[in-house]
Amino acid sequence: MVDQAYVKKIKAQLHQAGFKLTPQREATVVSLLQNETGHLSAEEVYLLVKESTPDIGLATVYRTLEILTELNIVNKVSFTDGLIRYDLRREGAQHHFHHHLQCLQCGKIQEVHEDLLHDVERLVEQQYHFQVQDHKLTFQGICADCQRRNREAKAAKSKQE
Repeated sequence: MVDQAYVKKIKAQLHQAGFKLTPQREATVVSLLQNETGHLSAEEVYLLVKESTPDIGLATVYRTLEILTELNIVNKVSFTDGLIRYDLRREGAQHHFHHHLQCLQCGKIQEVHEDLLHDVERLVEQQYHFQVQDHKLTFQGICADCQRRNREAKAAKSKQE
């Protein structure tokens, strides 16, 4: 279920910036909302949007994602796979406001919905006289599922020896 109130707010943001919420842009926004934790690439967004709006082109999706990025509705996120992915900003967030845990074994990406760097930002601003506008943080490691599978595989190997 898509939060229509949030779609209306995005429409208002677009309108205020001089853009219309065309059916193609709305379909793109809806796809992002429906897959909020998906960290989708532009191509993945395109394939999802194409299901509901078959006449949309990939260039239109790219342009829409760029507009949404410029308006701070979505963030561009890059992980070790080299793809640019798009991540919806939480409503009212001044910062990216969540961080990522990326498993280097299976590639799964989890979100941490806490601003863990507030104190670090203040320290940077005070010590370096640098006004922080935003930050992004990705922890890379091994997720709990992969750790469990690794332990099980190690135990099975030990039994065989």
